[in-house]
Amino acid sequence: MAGSGKRLATLVGCNYQGTRYELRGCINDVEAMRDTLVGRFGFDPDDVVVLTDAPGAAVVPTGTNVRRALGEMIDAAGPGDVLFFHYSGHGTLIPHGRNRRDEAIVPCDFNLITDVDFRQLVDRLHSDATLTIFSDSCHSGGLIDKEKEQIGPDCPAGDNDRTGPDRTRYIPFPSLFSHLSSLSGIDSPHVGEHLTQLFGEHASSKFSGARVRPFRPDAGILLSGCQTDETSADMPAGNGVERPCGAFSNAVQAVLSVHTAPLSNRELVVRAREALREQGVWQHPCLYCSDANADAPFLFQSK
Repeated sequence: MAGSGKRLATLVGCNYQGTRYELRGCINDVEAMRDTLVGRFGFDPDDVVVLTDAPGAAVVPTGTNVRRALGEMIDAAGPGDVLFFHYSGHGTLIPHGRNRRDEAIVPCDFNLITDVDFRQLVDRLHSDATLTIFSDSCHSGGLIDKEKEQIGPDCPAGDNDRTGPDRTRYIPFPSLFSHLSSLSGIDSPHVGEHLTQLFGEHASSKFSGARVRPFRPDAGILLSGCQTDETSADMPAGNGVERPCGAFSNAVQAVLSVHTAPLSNRELVVRAREALREQGVWQHPCLYCSDANADAPFLFQSK
């Protein structure tokens, strides 16, 4: 039974300091979430792995390091374990065919981790374990390939239009492609070829032709900061915000601080949407998971 075993977490925050893509609130998001996991949800501090690109960090969140941390967390899990991955940083969309674009997160070295990679991680889970992915990044809706939409563009929660954010957690694909091609030194129109040239076997399996196994709909839970076609705000300090943070991360922390009793994944996303609407922030958090996990308590909080 999910929630009856260990609680393991991997938290990643990328601020990209000193680059044209610099953000300000991602590491703060991770620090706040670590405190929440330990203080409210019963995670042992030794079971919470934190990767940030803060100056002097011993292990930075490159694509390879993030994949390794997630793989080790999956491998350490057993029946009933609750696994949690928090990502705050840039997201992007990768062209796939003529009319489709796929979601990806952007680690600090631009070695993309895609929706297919997250699908494969979920499929590796032990029976009755769960992996909750919390992605405060642009275009994060649908970040687990083939996961069922519960709240999103096709299953709306009655939100109204909002004003746009000043700074977003999005790297446009042309900028991403230009950056990768300048590093790879090859002439190719395909982003996958640049990634495999740069990162070899550590590039996303989306570009290696690896077979994606059939998915188990009860294993993965995605709380995304926005819809696939939207951006997520990186908020400055001020107007009631103590320090820079992600708008979605801040909204969830505000909801949890007010509601100490367990909230279902569905309730948490709906209330986060309400909090963002009250702040005038233009983004719509989404929920992707099975019907049962939509109504299960967030991180299987028992009381």
